[in-house]
Amino acid sequence: MTHVTERTTVDSLQPLDDELREIRRHLHSNPELSFKEHATSDFVAERLTEWGYEVHRGLGGTGVVATMQVGTGAKRLGLRADMDALPIHETSGLPWASKHEGCMHACGHDGHMTMLLGAAKHLSITKSFSGKLTLVFQPAEETGYDSGAKAMVEEGLFDQFPCDMVFAFHNHPGAPQGQLLSREGAFMAAGDRVLLKVLGVGGHAARPHQTVDTVVVSAAIVMALQSIVSRNVAANDTAVVTVGRLRVVDALNVIPAEGEIGISVRSFDPGVRALLQQRIEKICRSTADAYDATVEIDS
Repeated sequence: MTHVTERTTVDSLQPLDDELREIRRHLHSNPELSFKEHATSDFVAERLTEWGYEVHRGLGGTGVVATMQVGTGAKRLGLRADMDALPIHETSGLPWASKHEGCMHACGHDGHMTMLLGAAKHLSITKSFSGKLTLVFQPAEETGYDSGAKAMVEEGLFDQFPCDMVFAFHNHPGAPQGQLLSREGAFMAAGDRVLLKVLGVGGHAARPHQTVDTVVVSAAIVMALQSIVSRNVAANDTAVVTVGRLRVVDALNVIPAEGEIGISVRSFDPGVRALLQQRIEKICRSTADAYDATVEIDS
């Protein structure tokens, strides 16, 4: 007997509106950082179990995977959302604002989880598909490098839960409500990080000539990095090189011997990605050398 599927529209989800709003506000109020999504993981797992999914815990530490087989179809579809928040203090003042100091769902992962939970509940009710559905709730997307996705895959995600196709998504602030955005080719960038330790010679602020000032060196490196996208990446390609961390000593009368720079790097094309790594490393080393400093690079 052929399994009959029904067309799903936005109106089909209207009965879940109040429940999903409550879920989203709960998740927003209780954010957790990367690989620490313990209460979030529990919340997600409890809902999926309640709706009839077979729930698996522990991949990637706090990851949740849920499966449901409907009909006799052989196709295997995966849907994925991320769970972690950012180390940002929320100042919105909303009733459902973060209850955790210095932690906020500022990137919208509370919304991502709510959307996937909404799809999960709708499909558990209608069972309007034939085949195997796999839902993946991934920890630690925000870490970029050594992320929860990498951990889950290395721990056998697709060996245990093979999929013919996996769909992931991300909110896009500024896009009209009710629209889905897509395009041919890569849609989400590769995210890399580069950590630098700048090594100089510390000393007293009154005797800078006896030092190799890592504040000056670090500032020069930050400014030199700004030329990579504008002068090394072709105009029809795209990339982002953002310095998100710059740390030196706090004392005003001390020239520090060390500085720290953290760089977020994003690209779509493997060739551009390789170029970015090459240029970042060369600029950092040569700029430091020009000031008689050195750098240690972890990329």
